[in-house]
Amino acid sequence: MTIIFYLVVGLIAGAIAKLILPGKQGGGILATIVLGVIGALVGGLLGNLIIHGNFSFALTGGWFWSVVTAIVGSLIVLFVYGKLQGRKA
Repeated sequence: MTIIFYLVVGLIAGAIAKLILPGKQGGGILATIVLGVIGALVGGLLGNLIIHGNFSFALTGGWFWSVVTAIVGSLIVLFVYGKLQGRKA
């Protein structure tokens, strides 16, 4: 996958994750893209470990499954980030 693909999927996944799990996470479009890209990497890693049993960050399975995997990863990242921010307050 190219970096452009990760940025596009990251933007979509980050925006959907923020809609599903609302909160006071703040940040604009750049933070949403970063959240989504990190979520895509986490989701790709977990998906490959569970389904294929290998350690790879690659998003596989076509556009739809890549976005679904990235959204799940973004939700995980957003949840962990929210918990870490809650401890600081």
